[in-house]
Amino acid sequence: MPAEKSRAKAVGRPPHLSLDVIIAAADRILQTEGAEKLSMRRLANELDSAPMALYYHVRDKDELLLLLMETQAQGIPRPELPEDPRERLVAVSLMLYELLADRLWIVQVLASDDLVAPSALWFVEEMIGATVEYGHTPEHAVFVYRTIWFSIVGDLIIRVNGERRRDRSTGPTHEDQVVAGLTSDTHPQLAAVAGRWAELNARDTHRQGLAAVIDGLLRAKETANNR
Repeated sequence: MPAEKSRAKAVGRPPHLSLDVIIAAADRILQTEGAEKLSMRRLANELDSAPMALYYHVRDKDELLLLLMETQAQGIPRPELPEDPRERLVAVSLMLYELLADRLWIVQVLASDDLVAPSALWFVEEMIGATVEYGHTPEHAVFVYRTIWFSIVGDLIIRVNGERRRDRSTGPTHEDQVVAGLTSDTHPQLAAVAGRWAELNARDTHRQGLAAVIDGLLRAKETANNR
């Protein structure tokens, strides 16, 4: 259903506002300032409008976020996926991670609110379907999906917070300083990599990490089934 038809027109609706304009402005705020900065008042200021004018188009902030996520999801192309179920599960998981990495505000919203975009559920369908095709039960397939999802969200939340800390700091982080001060007497393994701690933590290993998580999940269940 087109955005403009999602809500009946009300008498007195300001002519310079439309749902598409509101969604575009909200997206700009989310991309540049983050989900915690979006409010109906902040959005009204962005649009040089009164907050009450927005309520002709959306019921509240939650409805606006749902519309935003649905708009984003509808714009995601459906790629041709590998036939092999393990490769398909890895491909969909990586695609989901990288799409969310470019839209970190969605991670913030999903981590704090019970909101979901129906058009994005094909990711879940493909992940569960690939796991079932691999030979597991639907119940375990949901477990696999949830574990991968938690891994993706956790990784991206840490990434968001890490970027904010780096933006605020001009020198080493507190964690880097603590690790640098460790000795081989008490923490021999950490002390051995202390000089490279910041570099190692900054590495982008999401591809290898997700593949390792998926392989572990698939193999672990097979072992349990063979007991």
